[in-house]
Amino acid sequence: MRINEEKNGKELIIALEGRLDTTTAPELREHITAIPEEITHLVMDFKDLAYISSAGLREILVCRKRFRDDAMRVINVSEAVNEIFETTGFDELIPLEVTCEDISTYVNLSFKDFLKKKVENTPDAVALVDERGDFTWKDVDVYSQIIAEGLEKKGVKRGTHIAICGANSVNWVLTFFAIQKLGAMAQLLNSNMRASEIATVAGIGDITHLCYGMMPEMKDEEAFIKEIKEQGCPLTKFISIRDDRQDIRERRGEYEAIQHKFGEHVEADAPCVMIFTSGSTGRPKGVLLSAYNILNAASSSYKDQTLTEQDKTCLILPLFHIFGLVAGLFANAMAGSTIYLPKNIRTDTLLELIEKEKCTIFHSVPTMLIALLNNKNFVPEKFATLRCTIISGAAATQAQIKMFKEKLPNDHFMASYGLSEMAPVSITVYGDTEEHLLNTVGKPVSNISIKIRNMENGEDCPVNVSGEVLVQGYNLMTGYYKVSLEDQAIDEDGWLRTGDLGFLDEEGYLHLSGRLKELIIRGGENIMPGEVEAAISTLEMIDNVKVIGVPSEFFGEEVCACLKLKKGYTFSEEEIKEQLAGKLAKFKIPSHYVIYEEFPMLGTGKIDGVTLKKEVFEKIK
Repeated sequence: MRINEEKNGKELIIALEGRLDTTTAPELREHITAIPEEITHLVMDFKDLAYISSAGLREILVCRKRFRDDAMRVINVSEAVNEIFETTGFDELIPLEVTCEDISTYVNLSFKDFLKKKVENTPDAVALVDERGDFTWKDVDVYSQIIAEGLEKKGVKRGTHIAICGANSVNWVLTFFAIQKLGAMAQLLNSNMRASEIATVAGIGDITHLCYGMMPEMKDEEAFIKEIKEQGCPLTKFISIRDDRQDIRERRGEYEAIQHKFGEHVEADAPCVMIFTSGSTGRPKGVLLSAYNILNAASSSYKDQTLTEQDKTCLILPLFHIFGLVAGLFANAMAGSTIYLPKNIRTDTLLELIEKEKCTIFHSVPTMLIALLNNKNFVPEKFATLRCTIISGAAATQAQIKMFKEKLPNDHFMASYGLSEMAPVSITVYGDTEEHLLNTVGKPVSNISIKIRNMENGEDCPVNVSGEVLVQGYNLMTGYYKVSLEDQAIDEDGWLRTGDLGFLDEEGYLHLSGRLKELIIRGGENIMPGEVEAAISTLEMIDNVKVIGVPSEFFGEEVCACLKLKKGYTFSEEEIKEQLAGKLAKFKIPSHYVIYEEFPMLGTGKIDGVTLKKEVFEKIK
C-alpha cells in the first residue's frame, strides 16, 4: 500500500493506494500516530484503494475516535469498498462519500463478474476491433455466452481443464470469457507449438479439451489433430475457433434463448488460468493464477501506462503470455481504451494499422521493434501518434533502446520486468530519465516487494550488491500445477525465487544482470551472458546476439556467441575479438562463434534457448 499526504492549513489529506489489510494496516497506524496536534480535520481519500480488511476498518475506527463529528471525512469510496463498510455497519460510524465508478470496482471480481460489470457500465463502448469491424462489451458478452453454450455441450463444466491455442483474435477473447463463465480452467498455450508439444503440455496440465485457432504449425488440420491423439495424452475433444470459419456474429439469434444461463457464482480468488513457462530453460511448468492476481496486476499496469478511454492499442503481445494478458487485454479493459487486433504480425500490416488507426499504445519485445524500424516502408511519421511502448519479455540492449528513442522521439519507452509466475514486478516511470530506462527495469509496482538475497549465506543484500531477485505480492501465482514441493519456486517465507540476478540501487530501481541458470563458470570465473551480449551488440556488424556457455574439458565451460549479422557484413572472428578487447576482460571474450540467418524463436518473442543450445552443442562438438 502507498500512503500520500497533503497538508492544507489545519486539514490533512491522506490518500491510500492499494490494499488496506492486516499486512499494511500498521503503516496507516504509524501515519495516524504521527499527525501533528495542530491538525484539526482529516480527509482520507480512497480513490485508489482496492480493498479494506477488518484490520483496516479497525484503523479507520481509531482515526474516527480522534477526529469526531465533522472533523473527518472519507471520500472517493468505491462501490466494492463501500459494500464492506455496509456489511460491517461501519458506514454508520464513518462519514463516507461514495464514487459512481472507478478502477477499484473491478479488481475484486472474477473474470465472469468483470465482464458483467463492463456490460452494466459501458455496454456500447468498443472493446475490440479486427478486420471485420467493432465489438462492444455487450457484443463480447453475447458471443461469449453463445460459445459457452457450445462448450457446455462438448462437456466443459466447472473444473474442466480446457486449453486455448491460437493467434490473437476476437474469437480467442470470446472463448476465454466463455470458459470463465463456465467456471472451467483456461490453459493458455503457445500458438506456435507443434502437435507433439501440445500433447506434452496436455499431459502436464491434464487438458481434456482444446480450442484451436490459427496456428502456423497446423498446415493439415486433420493430420495435426491425429498426431496429438497418437501421443497418448488426455486430450480428447477438439473445438475450432479459427477465424476462417463462420463469423460468430451470424449466430446472434441464438443468444435470446440462453442469455440467463451460467449464473453460478465464481470466486475471484479461485485459480482459473494456467500459463505455461516458456520452456526456454527446460520442461514447461503450469503456473496457476486467479482473476484476482491478473486484474490487480492489470490495475497497476493501467495506471503505469497512463491509459485513458481515448487510447488505441495495437495489441500484438500474445494473449497466451502474461505480458499480453495483463498489460494488453485487461489493462486496456480497465481503462476503457480500444484494442486493435491485427490480422497478422507482419511488419507491413502493423505499419499500416498503426498509421491508419492512429494508435497511441504499442507494446513489444525488442526483436519486433527492430524488425519494424528496419522495414523498407518505415518512416517516423507512420508512428507519430504512438505515445507509450513498454519493452518487456526480453531485455533490450543500451544500443537498441537508444535507436528506438532516436527513431521514435514522440514515444515514451518504459522498461518492465515480470515473470509468468508474477507480473508485473517492476516498471520505469512514464517519462522516466534515459539513465533509468537504459540501466534499470524500474521500481517495484504498487504493493510489490522485492529483495535481493545473497546466494551463499541467504542474507539480504544491501543496495548496489548483486544477488538473486526475490519477489512477493498480490499477483504472485498460487504455485505450479502438480510439481513436487522441492521444485516449487516459492520459499518457506512466501517469496518467489525468480532465478534472476540483480540489485537495487539507492533510488529503489531494480537492475538485472542475468539468470542463475545462464551463469557461465569458466575456470572458476563467473560470467554473465547479458554483459557479454551488451558488449557485442554495440558492434556495427551485429543485428542480434545470444551468448551461452558450452562445455570445455579444460575450463569446464567456455563462452559461445551466437550471432546474426546485419545485411552486407561478413563475419571475421579476429575483427570481433579485437573490438571486444577494449570492452570485456579477456576471459569474457567468446571462444566460439556460431552464425545464424534467423534464431529459433518462441511465441513470446524470446530466443528458444533449449533449441539454440542443442544446435550449438552439435555444431561445436
